[in-house]
Amino acid sequence: MGFKSKSTYLCGVPGVCGSDAQNHKSRDPSGFLPGAPDPDQSFHVSSFIPRNQLWQPDLPPPGSLPPTVNLPPGLEYLSQLDLIIIHQQVELLGMILGTETSNKYEIKNSLGQRIYFAVEESICFNRTFCSTLRSCTLSITDNSGREVITVNRPLRCNSCWCPCYLQELEIEAPPGTVVGYVAQKWDPFLPKFAIQNANKEDILKIVGPCATCGCFGDVDFEVKTINEKLTIGKISKYWSGFVNNVFTNADNFGIHVPADLDVTVKAAMIGACFLLDFMFFEHSLAGL
Repeated sequence: MGFKSKSTYLCGVPGVCGSDAQNHKSRDPSGFLPGAPDPDQSFHVSSFIPRNQLWQPDLPPPGSLPPTVNLPPGLEYLSQLDLIIIHQQVELLGMILGTETSNKYEIKNSLGQRIYFAVEESICFNRTFCSTLRSCTLSITDNSGREVITVNRPLRCNSCWCPCYLQELEIEAPPGTVVGYVAQKWDPFLPKFAIQNANKEDILKIVGPCATCGCFGDVDFEVKTINEKLTIGKISKYWSGFVNNVFTNADNFGIHVPADLDVTVKAAMIGACFLLDFMFFEHSLAGL
């Protein structure tokens, strides 16, 4: 099914409806990263400064962004993004010893600048004996170290033979305030998930391919409306080369969504990306 433009009008999805969506463009103000101090607007751009630390002249200067209203603290920056990149860090200790270590992820904007950092909190027993089904908590912090999102994953099944106890994530933003859930839906052929609000009402659906091996290419999970008739985005597991995909667990993902999608839904999409990594790509050979 083709990927639809983010300008498509959708009703019933927070933040997607709007007559100005057609002309809306994504902005990545590199000087306004969450948790980072605002740079001096008068500073001189030097050719010796790395690109990822520069304020881009074609973007509005820091401080000129419109004030955000009623957004969870720390998620203001998400309101401007239509592409979120998630990069799993390579665990050398796990590679050498052959053990499962806690996952760590860098969350970046389209310019490759880190905006958040996620760390898995789990015990060694769960990682060893429960493997990819393990219960865990992922703490997402901004560049100042402030925790802005908490993702809670209980121990559950993921088999189509156990439709009553499938995978589920709870999303808190800020920590202690539940804003949404990611729930696996039973289907005999395709991996399906629902993005839900705090009342566990379905908002969006995520539908994956029948085979998630990738065959040396990207794997796309389409983000659809509730009736699954319209595609508004996708979560892509990027192919990162034979060596990385076969011999390490380091995965790269891209979340493509409308820029005006509600930030709490974007936070749930980040949690959904973590769940997809655990379920389908945690073992290196599965990431092919």
